Amino acid sequence: MDELQHRLSVIAEPNRFRIVELLRSGPLSVGAIVDALGLAQPHVSRHLRLLADAGVVDATRRAQQRIYRLRPEPLRDIGAWAQSFAVLWTGRLDRLGDFLDDTDPATDPNGDRS
Repeated sequence: MDELQHRLSVIAEPNRFRIVELLRSGPLSVGAIVDALGLAQPHVSRHLRLLADAGVVDATRRAQQRIYRLRPEPLRDIGAWAQSFAVLWTGRLDRLGDFLDDTDPATDPNGDRS
């Protein structure tokens, strides 16, 4: 499995997706993530470890706390991959628009509206 595919599969798990969403607004401690998700601390730590192993988050120590933040580079890679589908969707939406224009009953064959 390549790196991008691995990252996508890690983020796809619902609780890890929620963690990524929480960290979007800025770094958080494990305790803050536990409180926000309502999960047990060992479960949150396991999810954070998997996200860290995939390179999506990293942690720093602040006294007794571990503070997690998103790493922007892997998310840019995911964004670039998703953006590569824009051409596909734009073409399909253009063809749908053409089809709808061609089948509009309010338009006569000369292109004039009734």
